[in-house]
Amino acid sequence: MLWYQIFSDGVEYEARVGKPFVPPDLTIKQVWEAVPKHLFKKSTTKSLLYLARHLLITYLFYVFAQNIDLIVSSLGGTPLARQVLKAVCWMGYWSFQGFAFAGLWCIGHDAGHGALSDYGIVNDILGLVLHASVLTPYHAWRFTHRAHHKATQSLERDETFMPFTRKDFKLPDGKVAVRMDYTEILEETPAFTLFRLFVRQFFGFQLYLLHNRKGNRRYPAYTSHYRPSSQLFKPSERSAIILSNISLLVMYTLLSMYIKSHGWNSAMKYYFMPWFFQHNWMVMFTYLQHSDPTIPYYRKSEWTFVRGALATVDRPVFGWLGRVLLYNIASDHLAHHFFSTIPFYNLPEVTKAIKPVLGEYYNYDSTGVLAALWRSFTQCMFIEDEGEILFYKNRAGEAIVDVDEKLKANRNGKPVDGTGQEEMIID
Repeated sequence: MLWYQIFSDGVEYEARVGKPFVPPDLTIKQVWEAVPKHLFKKSTTKSLLYLARHLLITYLFYVFAQNIDLIVSSLGGTPLARQVLKAVCWMGYWSFQGFAFAGLWCIGHDAGHGALSDYGIVNDILGLVLHASVLTPYHAWRFTHRAHHKATQSLERDETFMPFTRKDFKLPDGKVAVRMDYTEILEETPAFTLFRLFVRQFFGFQLYLLHNRKGNRRYPAYTSHYRPSSQLFKPSERSAIILSNISLLVMYTLLSMYIKSHGWNSAMKYYFMPWFFQHNWMVMFTYLQHSDPTIPYYRKSEWTFVRGALATVDRPVFGWLGRVLLYNIASDHLAHHFFSTIPFYNLPEVTKAIKPVLGEYYNYDSTGVLAALWRSFTQCMFIEDEGEILFYKNRAGEAIVDVDEKLKANRNGKPVDGTGQEEMIID
């Protein structure tokens, strides 16, 4: 990709714009049979080697940060130049260490799917430790994330990034609304849009954990991932939620000991600033996996497991850096939704195997990730309150993709798809 193309829509995205959408009628059996059986095999040793490599990278970033003053002073230059270089170095550390923290979270994510090892206890120990290290309640997140996989893009049952509707914004009926109606309610200054984006990127995930921000509205207001009695969880899962909370208390204790020994300034520079950046990268790739103007949502009469899994976009998030530090979580996410227990190091081959079967329903977007983030954040405004297959509408009340008109006229219900088979895929 040439440098200027990072601000342009990818050709794959442009090919989907304006194209009448016909929902896929593929079966899980067709997709399953395309994947060679050896790709399902997990290696505890291989997973631990990847983790050791990642911990080494994380440590080397930390060593770099400890020596920023020495590096800058050794290069000479004017006082102003040294201050600018120092600021650049710290921003670079926070960004890259944030990537490394997000990578720890991604490895814990695979543990939550049982994809690191054939031994459940190994997966849970690794997931608990890794997620606690970046202040994520492992089991609480694991339970709701599995629910997301079982009901991806289902407006009734999905768990995260639930869209606003026309009614939420108190917009007039679409049959009578004019452009000014949308402008009056949805338009805002670019500065305020940037502020909202900043809050969502850096604080959105913790707000979701704390009180279910942007989660499914079937739960009561302020439903929390930290409360064992929360309606997010089954009674049998409550002891695991308590264990997650204990792991966080241990991490808070370790951080308190570090702060007492080294001071708040060191803790902020070396841990909390990368931690904030980690959330930015995490929210970015998780949001863009399913939130896109060309990707549909389904209500219950049209939703199937296959359709939900296909409502996913693979993206080359920061190229090789995303593959090395984020473990294919963005570049092969569609394959992950079909086969969540396959280890991350096999997902590129899974993607290659299933693409011929998926055909036009394989969604890929080479749009630069920052441009894609801005596009989705400013164009994915709301969906309609009625309809079974829905696409985001923009600030003008327009969708850039719509369901094929012939399908609208002739649709009599969803095809048979084996809707119970998601249990086989997830478990």
